[in-house]
Amino acid sequence: MRTLTRCYKYRLQPTPPQAETLVQWAGCRRFIWNWALHCKQTHYQTTGQRLSYSQLAAALVDLKRQPKTAFLRDCHSQPLQQALMDLETAFTTFFAKRAKYPRFKSRKTTPHSLRFPQGVVVVDERTISVPKIGLMRAVIHRALLGIAKGATIKQDAVGAWWVVFVCHINRPDIQPTADRPVGIDVGLESFTTLSTGEKTAPPKFYRRSQKKLTRAQRKLSRAQKGSNNRLKAKKRVAKIHQKINNQRADWLHKHALGIVRQFDVVCIEDLNIKGLARTKLAKSFSDAALSTFMQRLQEKAEWHGRRVIKVERFYASSKTCHACQTKTTLTLADRVWTCCTCGTTHDRDGNAAINILHEGLRLLAVGTTESQNAARDGVNPAKCW
Repeated sequence: MRTLTRCYKYRLQPTPPQAETLVQWAGCRRFIWNWALHCKQTHYQTTGQRLSYSQLAAALVDLKRQPKTAFLRDCHSQPLQQALMDLETAFTTFFAKRAKYPRFKSRKTTPHSLRFPQGVVVVDERTISVPKIGLMRAVIHRALLGIAKGATIKQDAVGAWWVVFVCHINRPDIQPTADRPVGIDVGLESFTTLSTGEKTAPPKFYRRSQKKLTRAQRKLSRAQKGSNNRLKAKKRVAKIHQKINNQRADWLHKHALGIVRQFDVVCIEDLNIKGLARTKLAKSFSDAALSTFMQRLQEKAEWHGRRVIKVERFYASSKTCHACQTKTTLTLADRVWTCCTCGTTHDRDGNAAINILHEGLRLLAVGTTESQNAARDGVNPAKCW
């Protein structure tokens, strides 16, 4: 058995009093975050030592007893304690140089969010139970599998409330096979080109909605700051962005799932997406969401017991003839080219997909126990998921 982590996101339909309570609790969580960050900074400047989570948790109990901060007692204790844990995690990632220094949270820019390590339970298809609030209506469109390890209640930019459950699911071990391999070349001309010759055009959801988004943003920029019309215009822009995100997420999920169901081994190039997003084609790469597609591909493959092999980004897949392995100098404008050695005419993306398939299968063979080094130890496997 293998344990997988999966998230389930459901739409909430709180009543006006329940929504007001959630907003108040989110404000208390921001208050605790800012208070704890201030305490950490002040303590370090005074003593040169760090405040631990246990010290802040003990100080939080005293903070609730003070008259000026008695409103914290109306909030459930779990979101407040989780805010301290999140701050501790933020400092850990900062000192590990994986994130920036934690900043104070503003009510105007930080979305309302609450994290519950436990207590939030799905009652039936239309109801969930939230501690200290009670039953709340929800749209449970699919069953919750596994063991729930926590829940996050948050509000998006449009104003809708959502609950996200993090679950641990035990799945049976599936022995992956290599009966149906495929190589995939991703790009902007064609979103995916398979080694079988099948091509999928990029959907370009952002480009299709760009005119509508431009008009909405123009009205937002002309509205007076602080006015109700500006809030309405800001909500219109958020709705357009939300529709684009929903369309893209739905398409990426379905496209990745279709590939995983059709093939057992998926070989794909490990592109430098962050570097490509800094070029003059940044908007097109962001609209394509290639990095998100690779993540969805890995998630679907892990769930269905498939393998995803990433070929290193410096492998010359486009300019290498898959028939005779001769390398030819190409430009980005060369979409069809002929090998000067064997005379084979290649489609650029199709040839790259075939080469990626061959290289991925080679890496897969090197990573098996049948391949041994001089000491009769297994060779290090490739990037397989």
